[in-house]
Amino acid sequence: MGVQDAVRTRRQPTWVTVAISGVFGLFYAYAVWNAIDFLAAQASGPLGLNAYGWFVLLLAALFPLIAFGVAFALGWRRSWWELALVLFAGLGLVAVFWLNVVAYSAAYGASLLG
Repeated sequence: MGVQDAVRTRRQPTWVTVAISGVFGLFYAYAVWNAIDFLAAQASGPLGLNAYGWFVLLLAALFPLIAFGVAFALGWRRSWWELALVLFAGLGLVAVFWLNVVAYSAAYGASLLG
């Protein structure tokens, strides 16, 4: 038994990683869809959006994609429950970011509007 035999670990099947990532990906996609809907509603309003409003609301739509990519990159070589935990933590981060965007637009909405 060599050093390489002792270092080898059992990997999970690819379908497990795909299934877990797919389920969590739907939640991340919902966050993107929600942000795009909010962006479209604000942009088509009577005042429209200024440049800062476009930046904040586009960032709110891109942030779930970035968070999913980072969480997947951190967790795809780990066991199934660690991958799920990392994706869940990323989803929590997306939720906090989205709540911050909604709170900011509710409190200082005039600074986003044109």
